[in-house]
Amino acid sequence: MAVVKVNIAQSKYKTVLSNGRHQLIADEPLSLEGTDLGPTPHELLLMSLGSCIAITLRMYANRKEWPLEEVKIELSQEKVIKEKETIHLIKKRIEFIGDLDEKQQKRLLGVSEKCPVHKTLLGEVSIETVF
Repeated sequence: MAVVKVNIAQSKYKTVLSNGRHQLIADEPLSLEGTDLGPTPHELLLMSLGSCIAITLRMYANRKEWPLEEVKIELSQEKVIKEKETIHLIKKRIEFIGDLDEKQQKRLLGVSEKCPVHKTLLGEVSIETVF
């Protein structure tokens, strides 16, 4: 089970995140009265998804011994209102660098949707709060 600890003190929105081995800072931009010392929570979410996709693709290509030299992923998120419902649309752009044929590239695109974070975001998620 993964455990992450989060702490925010008096400083405007600077938040320290730790998994016990690594520490990151999340924040809000100056335009939202933050101190812009780190990515926003939504940016961290996109970074989490992007890194999971990249790692999954690297593992798959390594197992298949495919000539994948590099993967570049660009993610963006926007709120879209559809029939009184707000949907968070994440757009993903992937570029494969290496001597891959069309069949390999299509297979990698399919694999990109099988990373654990992608599955979590599209699956049923429940949050239990304990005080």
